Amino acid sequence: MGKQVISTPVVRRLPRYYRFLGELECEHIERISSKELAQRMGLSASQIRQDFNCFGGFGQQGYGYHVGELRTIIGEILGVDAHTPMILIGAGNLGRALAAHLDFEKHGCELIGIFDSNPELAGTQAAWLTVQPMHTLVGFCRTHQPQAAVLCIPKDGAQKLCDQLIHLGIRAFWNFSHYDLRINNPDIIVENVHLGDSLMTLAYCMHHSE
Repeated sequence: MGKQVISTPVVRRLPRYYRFLGELECEHIERISSKELAQRMGLSASQIRQDFNCFGGFGQQGYGYHVGELRTIIGEILGVDAHTPMILIGAGNLGRALAAHLDFEKHGCELIGIFDSNPELAGTQAAWLTVQPMHTLVGFCRTHQPQAAVLCIPKDGAQKLCDQLIHLGIRAFWNFSHYDLRINNPDIIVENVHLGDSLMTLAYCMHHSE
């Protein structure tokens, strides 16, 4: 029997489950029903049960879910303890903000290097790391073997850099370049992030609300 394919909507809900369960732990809540969890998250109880059944189901009839155990299981599914080595390209305002304020290790990755093509930024500090010039990228990747990359660069050079990084062993991209990367290799994972799209969605909802 082949491996079950989990739909993208289910996968995108997993981090929300993990986050809400963490909040429940902080409130010292040890167990919760699918109905109670659904009320907190704005979902239906049946949706939550269907999502969890994709991974075998975790609740007990008449008991609900043990919050700590469920969060641990979802964390394992998400790979939050994987510490995947990751590099960041682009030490501008966005890149520095991500490096400084996002807890990469808490979210399954370990930021091990930051690079920028601007010679004036080389040698400066971004969070706890020193920004390195782009000409050191090849040697760094061969030595430290990062598996993922954050792209905070102009869209004009995104595809070319992506192709180069794939040859250097990068297998996943968190892409903020405002350009949707085109990768024909099914083994390469791309998460294209457009903050402006989210803002325009909000603007639409405000404009068309009653």
